[in-house]
Amino acid sequence: ETGGGEGVEVLVNQQFDDIPLFNGKYTSGQYTHKIYHLESKVPSIVKAILPKGSMAIHEHAWNAYPYCKTELTNPDYMKDNFFVRIETIHLDNDRGHTKNAHHLPDNILRNREVVHIDIANDKEFLYSSDIVDETSPSKFHSSKADRGPLRGSWRKNIQPVMCAYKLVTIYFKWFGLQNMVEMFGHKQYPRLFCKFHREVFCWMDEWYGLTLVEIRELEEQTKRELDEARKSGKPRGMTA
Repeated sequence: ETGGGEGVEVLVNQQFDDIPLFNGKYTSGQYTHKIYHLESKVPSIVKAILPKGSMAIHEHAWNAYPYCKTELTNPDYMKDNFFVRIETIHLDNDRGHTKNAHHLPDNILRNREVVHIDIANDKEFLYSSDIVDETSPSKFHSSKADRGPLRGSWRKNIQPVMCAYKLVTIYFKWFGLQNMVEMFGHKQYPRLFCKFHREVFCWMDEWYGLTLVEIRELEEQTKRELDEARKSGKPRGMTA
């Protein structure tokens, strides 16, 4: 979330073509470049070692739905010694049982940790401050799409259904801190993904049925609002 000089700054939002993604299966979509200003949101151990003003994280994202790739870097300070890569493949009519959705080689599969996220589960990954009725899928019903609430064994029987398979890779090269920071980062993402997708589901009536032109107009409006919010108020949103 954005406010108090921190949050999201959108620099580029444009179409791309002829960029091979997911082994060349997808080559076109929407590219964005954003900067996350995160002075108050990084872990205290990271604050202690990085100088003030070095917390700007650049995000480059390629949305070639159903495949998306996001890369986070810190070019001002960490340079090639840090990156986070998040790759997502969305599979229709899938309930989370595909063993190797990202087609990973055996050497990576052996080290992979699988985490199952149920967006209707309030108790597994979220903090108490994350849980509000307005973004609880177990209480939400979409009047436009006639979907929800998600209750009981919904993952086994609800239709339509989709699973988003996310592959998170974190690299932080710093002697004595690398393993600790990388492990800490991996532990944050289940909460982040759960909170974000709960909001996407429960805000369905705001985006369901929009045309691509309407979506782009909404993105431009959001950019203007983010720019204004970043210049005023206090820092908001999740902290590590």
